Amino acid sequence: MVLSKTASQSDVSVHSTFASRYVRDSLPRFKMSENSIPKDAAFQIINDELMLDGNPRLNLASFVTTWMEPECDKLIMDSINKNYVDMDEYPVTTELQNRCVNMIAHLFNAPLGDGEAAVGVGTVGSSEAIMLAGLAFKRKWQNKRKAEGKPYDRPNIVTGANVQVCWEKFARYFEVELKEVKLREGYYVMDPVKAVEMVDENTICVAAILGSTLNGEFEDVKLLNDLLIEKNKETGWDTPIHVDAASGGFIAPFLYPELEWDFRLPLVKSINVSGHKYGLVYAGIGWVIWRSKEDLPEELIFHINYLGADQPTFTLNFSKGSSQVIAQYYQLIRLGIEGYRNVMENCHENAMVLKEGLEKTGRFNIVSKDDGVPLVAFSLKNNKRHDEFEISDMLRRFGWIVPAYTMPADAQHITVLRVVIREDFSRTLAERLVIDIEKVLHELDTLPAKVSAKLAIAEEAEAQNGIVKKTDIETQREVMAYWRKYVSERKSNKNKIC
Repeated sequence: MVLSKTASQSDVSVHSTFASRYVRDSLPRFKMSENSIPKDAAFQIINDELMLDGNPRLNLASFVTTWMEPECDKLIMDSINKNYVDMDEYPVTTELQNRCVNMIAHLFNAPLGDGEAAVGVGTVGSSEAIMLAGLAFKRKWQNKRKAEGKPYDRPNIVTGANVQVCWEKFARYFEVELKEVKLREGYYVMDPVKAVEMVDENTICVAAILGSTLNGEFEDVKLLNDLLIEKNKETGWDTPIHVDAASGGFIAPFLYPELEWDFRLPLVKSINVSGHKYGLVYAGIGWVIWRSKEDLPEELIFHINYLGADQPTFTLNFSKGSSQVIAQYYQLIRLGIEGYRNVMENCHENAMVLKEGLEKTGRFNIVSKDDGVPLVAFSLKNNKRHDEFEISDMLRRFGWIVPAYTMPADAQHITVLRVVIREDFSRTLAERLVIDIEKVLHELDTLPAKVSAKLAIAEEAEAQNGIVKKTDIETQREVMAYWRKYVSERKSNKNKIC
């Protein structure tokens, strides 16, 4: 099953101008060709098509790292043919993964004794990490319910409506009810009080987000922990907490070391973090750390020996590359605490530069917080004539990829734009982006309002005056008449001699 749509159905062949010196026949687009082609031609054909992709450095929608040092790039290429799962053949790579797990566990204040190894695993990203953590919670809850002779067929997880889609995937794929705390205007993260109210005897965990995808805000894990301790005492339950620190896990320890969100809180049993976000590694690496061995049921761990030795494995997939694990280890020893702190402070400062520049325009409300993931989420103060989606679309002409989106329930009437500040986004680029946004605003001011906006305003006025609402056919005719007039006026203006 193909989940994505093809860009073009009009031509079933691939053509390349420069590759014609090697091969004159066009290639089928959706089937393998019968014959081979020269390597130069294959490279040129693909390279030509890839030129139409966006520039990753200007993709301000993504949290994922888009730049690493050349020395790390070389390590990645040198290890690109190593299969991470083959631990017996690549014992040093396995050792580097174990070192990363222990470094991150100490960073998250795991209660480890002297010489005690941390419990955790590398994954392809936070989505897999969350699946593994969720499975551990579900199995531990089921085992407890079975031992008590109670039903164990209706597990649920409590989250905010602002969670990333991977939580919805976990709930659907592994048959767990997802109980979401709704948002409200001005409060775009999970309310700990409401979350604890939704907890019942079937709740396998409460998931808190350290760095919301929507506005970068940290949820109050400390308050959630304290409220949940009280509820557990009253009910006799032992509902735990998982912290989704995909974005904030490599930020909070360096920018906000006093903030209590991690294993310092007794109910926090597992934490996931994306190495390919503010862990500063290219896409393809995540981590999940458990508080102790007791929090990861042994029956979820498989043991195999057909690759040469007994190897424990707890992953959703099997084979994967070693490059990203090695790259993560490089960043951890290369930067250290000092280096990560410098990078995160610089990202935060550049976010403030962008925020101040947007505020000076007088056209935007800032939705993000100063503390949290270094990003700026903002919305138009007045989007009656033109909206955030138009700004997003027009910024692409300057090369910028800035997403516009609506908030989840019950704040779906709020639309925002979001700029993620990564290590490779400089102050100069922040200032340049503000200038280009001002150009877009100026151009939008000279354009007529969207037809939909005009009609909405007109209908609102008519309703206030007691006029009957137009039918769909009447509305469609009005739209067509408006655009005919608009296009005609544009043509006549072009024909005028200046």
